[in-house]
Amino acid sequence: MLHDRQEEPPGDAALRFDPRILFLGTAPDAIEAVLRGGRSSLAAAGALRDDVSTDEITPIAILTHYDEQLGRFPYTGLEVDGRKPIAPGAIAASGIEVVVAGGRYGKGSSREHSPAAEKLAGVRLVIARSFERIYRQNADNIGLFTSTDFGLVERIEAGEAIDLDELLAGRDALACAILRSVGLLRFGASHLRQPAVAPASDTERPRTLFEKIVERHALATPVTGGRPAPGDGAFVRADLRFIHEYYTGMAAHMLHAAFGPRLELHRPDSIVVFEDHTSYVEESPTHVRGGLVPNVHRMVEAQRRFAAQYALRSHRTLTEDEAARDDGSNVAGISHAMVAERHALPGQLIVGTDSHTPHSGALGCVAFGIGTTDMANAFVTGAVRLTMPRSLRVELAGRLAEGVTAKDLVLHLLALPFIRAGGGVGMAFEFTGAAVRALSIDERATLTNMTAELGGFTGIVAPDEETLRFLRERRGIEFELEPWMRSDEGAVYDRTLHVDCAAIGAMLAAPGDPGNGLPLAALAAPVRVDIAYGGSCTAGKREDFAHYHAVLHWAASRGLRVAPGVELFLQFGTTAVRDHCIAAGYLEAFERVGARILQPSCGACGNCGPGGSTHAAQVTVSAINRNFPGRGGPGSVWLASPPTVAASAIAGELLSFAQLRARHGEA
Repeated sequence: MLHDRQEEPPGDAALRFDPRILFLGTAPDAIEAVLRGGRSSLAAAGALRDDVSTDEITPIAILTHYDEQLGRFPYTGLEVDGRKPIAPGAIAASGIEVVVAGGRYGKGSSREHSPAAEKLAGVRLVIARSFERIYRQNADNIGLFTSTDFGLVERIEAGEAIDLDELLAGRDALACAILRSVGLLRFGASHLRQPAVAPASDTERPRTLFEKIVERHALATPVTGGRPAPGDGAFVRADLRFIHEYYTGMAAHMLHAAFGPRLELHRPDSIVVFEDHTSYVEESPTHVRGGLVPNVHRMVEAQRRFAAQYALRSHRTLTEDEAARDDGSNVAGISHAMVAERHALPGQLIVGTDSHTPHSGALGCVAFGIGTTDMANAFVTGAVRLTMPRSLRVELAGRLAEGVTAKDLVLHLLALPFIRAGGGVGMAFEFTGAAVRALSIDERATLTNMTAELGGFTGIVAPDEETLRFLRERRGIEFELEPWMRSDEGAVYDRTLHVDCAAIGAMLAAPGDPGNGLPLAALAAPVRVDIAYGGSCTAGKREDFAHYHAVLHWAASRGLRVAPGVELFLQFGTTAVRDHCIAAGYLEAFERVGARILQPSCGACGNCGPGGSTHAAQVTVSAINRNFPGRGGPGSVWLASPPTVAASAIAGELLSFAQLRARHGEA
């Protein structure tokens, strides 16, 4: 793939780019004209598209490729004015080397496939007003330049060569060193073979819990210090590294191409491999229509070969047939949900190849998502790259009203102007206050999980008695909190957001972006639904299923069923959640109302199984964490909390549980 190419480091030479620039704006005709060989300009492009997501750069079906084939597909999911103006192969055929867009470019998942597809198609530089943290780091790691300097646009159009120092302006020293090395693997081979634990800090300054955990895991290398300040590049060791099937084949391909077929992995006992996206791929319309199911099977086999070759711990997928024969010994589920359920402990540092890795921050650890090259480098060196973020304190005062969940709270946060404008991008979110202390670990995990949608680096909640209860009751662990496991009085935060949780009601996010939040009560007109989906990492936990059951048991006891023409899917996040629901007797109510029950997997959240739409006219209400265009199928997706999803399935339209009860004459 990219690391097969023996690119020469750029040195200090000036770089010249093709003067034809692709502006990702709101005028699809202008985009198509450039792809046909014409030229455009900022003025002709219309307003630049903000929030270009990784789902639009490389739709999830494209992720079955992990080699040069990716170069055919950049921007094939981009939707502009109801059209998709960029066809497969168009970027590579156009000769475009520079792409320009608006703010929060690359938001969404940790998939390195997106910058890889761009670079393999010939793109060398992306200019945007701002970048999401994971996307930009992934671009650095493969040698794709990114810049926020719009002054470069006219100069490139005029044919001027740009000094490398200008392209790297404003970047931290580590990012610059990696880009000068043409990527992280080459850089790691030169500088990270013997990373050492950094000496303990002698500072007495007040620190956040996030800072304390990072410092306890910091590595001193020839190019980075062991005590990074905000904005500094750094390397840390991880207590656990995990990867799933959409990334392992790519990582193995990179590593074997760079270092040969026999690798020595660093601490293989701290690596866990998951199959969590492919259980139902034969029922994914996107994969079936695209003829991609054989690609998925090859991808899974590539992961299984790598895991077997290096004797790595693996959690394999659980199909319907296997579930019917399961004797309880098959432990499966969504990777980051299982990490919180089985592995993470307060004070640890955990990395995974998924943007929702911060899920485990609910237990008081630092957990964050990384890309494929980052993980490949960490496999062989033990060093994990990060850019030290600033901290954002979210003070959650009061208490959520009955029937209002953490999902409603996070949809409220996503709709705040500060967050919508990208104010939280790259920050470490610390959730504090009376409301968060009253939440269970499952509910706290909804907040930290969806730090990805908030744009944050990670999310964390200081461990407390609720943490100890969770570890004792769910994991059989008697854990003792240490005095350092909290933020110090006087610790420095870049900003504090104050939220009155008692004022929050049932929330929705309108189709297109998780930030399109609005109170459900503010809907101007009824919105019918065709599909209701309850599941995913953020809404497939034990407490989420208690919410589904509360609504559906109420409905079943009154003879109500899922509304005519509506399909309701409920998908467990892990086998432990499934087994709990069976033991608690939840399945009877689910079956009585006509829900389809699905085994643990990511499912419809990523177009990976039942619960996604099949045509554009369909409307879905879903408890998943993101609703970017094309995510969950070609129809429109409204985000909602677990009880709202269940209530809407019964009503056949968007409705809260309180509204459903009122409709049937109950307060």
